[in-house]
Amino acid sequence: MKRWRLQVASALLGTFFFLGGGFPLLHADAADMSRGLTKESSPMSLSAQVFETGLPWNWLFSSLQKPEEHRVYVVPGGQSIGIKLHASGILVVGYHLVREGKESISPGERANLHVGDVIDSVNGLPVKSVQQVAKFVEAAGEHKQILQLGYHRKGHSYMAKVRPLFDDETGTYRIGLYIRDSASGVGTLTFYVPTNHGFGALGHVITDVDTGEPIDGKGQIVHAAVTSIDRGESGQPGEKRGLFVNENRILGTIIRNTEFGVFGVMATAPDHGFFSNPIPVARVDEVHPGPAQILTVVKGQKVEAFHVLIVKAQKQESADIKGLVVRVTDQRLLDETGGIVQGMSGSPIIQDGKLVGAITHVFVSDPTEGYGVYAEWMLRHLALNSKELGRLMRGLSEGSHSIA
Repeated sequence: MKRWRLQVASALLGTFFFLGGGFPLLHADAADMSRGLTKESSPMSLSAQVFETGLPWNWLFSSLQKPEEHRVYVVPGGQSIGIKLHASGILVVGYHLVREGKESISPGERANLHVGDVIDSVNGLPVKSVQQVAKFVEAAGEHKQILQLGYHRKGHSYMAKVRPLFDDETGTYRIGLYIRDSASGVGTLTFYVPTNHGFGALGHVITDVDTGEPIDGKGQIVHAAVTSIDRGESGQPGEKRGLFVNENRILGTIIRNTEFGVFGVMATAPDHGFFSNPIPVARVDEVHPGPAQILTVVKGQKVEAFHVLIVKAQKQESADIKGLVVRVTDQRLLDETGGIVQGMSGSPIIQDGKLVGAITHVFVSDPTEGYGVYAEWMLRHLALNSKELGRLMRGLSEGSHSIA
């Protein structure tokens, strides 16, 4: 998203930084980040329902406006987490030419399928994985049949007829589409709510790295570690690099990928926390310019606290993604990272013993400064209920990326 009225350029912090192999599988707001010099990018939101006490979600909403004894308490995060996000269908991420004799075409493109379309059925049968689509393509090709692909685009459903072609180069039948059913990367946990096992992370939407479109789906989170950091410089945001740790140990289930972050449930607070006990969430009107700390990982899995200065705290009456301007003042963090880098998005901001927000953007021209979002807005958009909790804790299967 761009709002050209802003005078300072900022970049969404690529919450999904590079994995061990160095291939950027996924990041948030891909279009803005890939260009780097944007006038503005975007970030986050939440709300919660207390399962165990049976209280309605607006209890949490109203608690943010009540006296000290009624405050909402959360365990601040800062941990690096691995994220596996599964699309609700099969995402079209590109085209490729299929060579059959003297002709080279993309049957899928010719059938008017667009990058960003989500295929949800083949010949009237639902599909959830690229392997399913590949089997349909091969079978139709061998029997000289036409495939009927059901798909949706911008909320509307369509049907396309595609005839698979035999690719002379690969010796298989193809329809000329790059497709993907999942994506993965490493980000930062913002908070965990002990009363209902809810969590919030990242601070902004996850989009597909190829299409730039938000991924509509669910997924899982696991532990992750930072392996190295590329320092930020003026005009070039830095980044964390990391990998998954104990990938088979599922920490939690993602139920929602929103403009304000990813949210879901986890059975217990994750390991390596800086805080062992919950702290209160600050109301927007309590946050003020002045000293604060951020929690993040710069090496391995160790969460550390670093000094920052809240330069500006907007007095917002409704949820918005950029309420805070934050400057890094901690010399060690400046030496190691150059300031705010991609991968810090979602890092909790602590002031006066309260969780006040999360880091979301870095100023491209000055990596020592960036934007943050208020924690209250995140909390107001975490909407979980007991039915979701039971279903989601069962987890989701892992997906892949392929060519059809």
